[in-house]
Amino acid sequence: MSTTAPDPVVEADAPEVQQQGLSSWTAWRPSPPSARTLLLAFALLLPAIALLGDAGWPQALRIDLVPTLDSFADWVVDNRDTHPVFLYFLLHLSNTATASVDWVHGLLTSAGWTGLLAVSGTLAWYAAGAGRNGLRHAAVAFGALAGCGLLGLWEPAVETLALMLVAVAVAAALGLLLGLAAGLSDTAQRALRPVLDTMQVLPSFAYLLPLVLVFGIGTPSALITTVVYATPPMVRMTALGLRGADASVLEASRSLGSTKWQRLRTARLPLARHQLLLGLNQTIMMALSMVVIASVVGAGGLGESIYQALKTRDFGQGLTAGLAIVMIAVWLDRTTAAAGAGTGARPGQRAAAVAAVVAVVGLLSGQFLARGWPEGLTVDFAAPLNTSMDWIVGHFYQDVPVLGGTDVWAGGITTWVLNPLNDGLQALPWWSLLILAGLTARAVGTWRGAVTAVLALAAVGVLGIWGKSLYTLSQVLVAVALTLLPGFALGVLAARVGRVERLLRPVLDAMQTLPQFIYLIPVVQLFNAGRVAAITAAAVYALPAVVRITTQGLKQVDPAAVEASRSLGATTWQQIRQVQWPLARPALLVAANQGVVLVLAVVVIGGLVGGGALGFDVVKGLTGGELGTGLVAGAGIVCLGLMLDKLTQPKTPSASAAPAARH
Repeated sequence: MSTTAPDPVVEADAPEVQQQGLSSWTAWRPSPPSARTLLLAFALLLPAIALLGDAGWPQALRIDLVPTLDSFADWVVDNRDTHPVFLYFLLHLSNTATASVDWVHGLLTSAGWTGLLAVSGTLAWYAAGAGRNGLRHAAVAFGALAGCGLLGLWEPAVETLALMLVAVAVAAALGLLLGLAAGLSDTAQRALRPVLDTMQVLPSFAYLLPLVLVFGIGTPSALITTVVYATPPMVRMTALGLRGADASVLEASRSLGSTKWQRLRTARLPLARHQLLLGLNQTIMMALSMVVIASVVGAGGLGESIYQALKTRDFGQGLTAGLAIVMIAVWLDRTTAAAGAGTGARPGQRAAAVAAVVAVVGLLSGQFLARGWPEGLTVDFAAPLNTSMDWIVGHFYQDVPVLGGTDVWAGGITTWVLNPLNDGLQALPWWSLLILAGLTARAVGTWRGAVTAVLALAAVGVLGIWGKSLYTLSQVLVAVALTLLPGFALGVLAARVGRVERLLRPVLDAMQTLPQFIYLIPVVQLFNAGRVAAITAAAVYALPAVVRITTQGLKQVDPAAVEASRSLGATTWQQIRQVQWPLARPALLVAANQGVVLVLAVVVIGGLVGGGALGFDVVKGLTGGELGTGLVAGAGIVCLGLMLDKLTQPKTPSASAAPAARH
C-alpha cells in the first residue's frame, strides 16, 4: 500500500506564509488614536453635549460636610481649655510658639538699631568670604535694614524678622531631618514625594484655615503655617544633595572603615553643602512670602501693614511695606547665596575677629542710643505714591479717547470673556468635564496624572462646590491666558536678544519678590473690586516665572540645530516655530504649569477683593467664623490645584530610580 509523502516545498513555505500573513495584518490593523486626537474630537463635540446633557453635579453624588465641620469647629472651640489633647500638647505648642517669637523679638529690639545694622552687615561680610567681595554683600545687608528704617517701618520689619527667624530655624531643622530620611531611604523618598508634590501646588491661603481652627487667630497659627509652607524646599534639596554625592568619595570613606554615621557626617553632608544652603535660601524666601499671607491670621509686622493697606486701598502704604519686604528678601537671598556658593577665600581667624569687634561696637552703641529707629531719619514715601496713583486713576479709569479706560475694559472682559466662559463651563454635564480633564492630562502627561486629575475634579463635585469651583476655574483660565501670551512672547525675545534679558532681569527679580497682596491694591483702584481685578493681579504676579522658564528653555536648545536651520535659509520666525519651540516643549509646559499654580494662588486671594466663589468662602471662614464653609472651600482649592497641576505637568522621561546608596 502506497502512501503519499508530504510536499517538502509546502512544509518549508508554511511558516513564511504565516509570517507574511501576520505582517500584512499588522500593517493593515489601524493604530489606536492618540490622546491628542481623542481630545480634539471630544472638544469638537462639547457644544452638542452641552445642549443634550444635564448641567451640574448630581445631587445624589454630593456629601454635605459643612454642618459636620461646623459642629467639629464648635467642639474644638468649646474644648480648647479642657480636653487633654489641647491641655497637654497643643496648648504647650501654642505657648512655645508665642514665647519663642516674643523672645527673639525682644532680643532684636534690645540690640538697638545700630546693633542690628552692625550684626547684619558683619554676618553678610563674613558669609561672603570677607574681603572686597564681602563688603558688597555687607553693603546690601546694611542698606536693606537702613531702608526699612528710612521708610518708617523699622518696628514692623523687626516683628517680621522675629517671626521669620523662628520659622526658618524650625523649618530648616524639620526639613533637614525629613531630607536625610528621603536621601538615605528609597521607602521614605517614595512616601514623601507625593506629599511634597501636593504641598508645592497648594495655594498659600489653603494652609491657614486648619491651623486657625486649632490654634485660633494669633502668632501660633501664623508661625506654624509659615513652618509648614517653608519646609518642602529644604526636604527636597537635602535629599537631592545626599543622593548626588560623589560615589567614589563615599566608596573611599567606606574602604577606610568608617561607620554609616561617620560617612554621613564627614562625607555626605560636606559634599551636599551647596544643596543644603540652596535649600535654606529657598526656605527663607518661602517663609518671607508666607509671613505676608499669614497677616490675615495675626502675623503682624510688614504683612499686617500690607493687609491694612489692601483693606483701605492705601497704595502708598502697601507699596512702601512691599519695598521693605523686597529689601529684606534681597539681603537674605544674597547672603545665603554667597554662603552657598563659597565666594572668595575661606575667612580666617583675623576676619572673624574683625567681624566680632564691629558687631560688639554696634551692639554697645545700641545700648546708649535709642532702641528704635530715630524719627528724624524717616522719609514719607507713601504720600507722593498715593498722589501718583490718584493721577493714574484719574487719567486712565474712564473717558480715555479711543481706549475707553480701565472701567470700560473691566466691563468688557466681564461681559464678553468671563461670563460666557463661566456659563459655558456651568452648562456642560459633569461627566463631560471629567472626560475632558482626563484626556487633557493624558495628552500632556501620563495615565497616572490623568487619573489624578479626574479624581481631583470629581472630589470637587462630591464636596458640593461644583458650581463655585467652575466659577473659580473660569477666572483661572482667563488669567492663565493673560499670563502665557505675553510671558511666552517676552521669553522668546529675551532668549534671542541678550540686552532685553539683561534689562528684564532686575524687573523680574523685583516682581517675584513683591508679596501677592501688593498686586491687588493698584488693580482694585484701576478696575474696582471684582473678578477682573483678581485675574489681572494674578496674571501680573505669575508673569515673571513664565518669562524666566521660557527664556531658560529656549536658550538651552542645541545651538547646532538652530544654526542648521539658519544655514538652510529659515527665517527668524521659522527658527522659533519649527526648531526652538518643538525642542523646548518640556520647558514651555513647565512654564505653563508654574503659571497655572501661581495664578490659582492669587485668584484665590482675590476673594478679598470681590473675586467670589472659593476664595470668598475661604475669607468667610477666616474672618466671618464660618469655618465649615471655609474648610470645604479650602479642600476644593486643593483639589482644583491638583487637577490644574496635572493638566499642565509634562511627561518626564522614564528612568529607573536609582536605589539610595547605603555606604
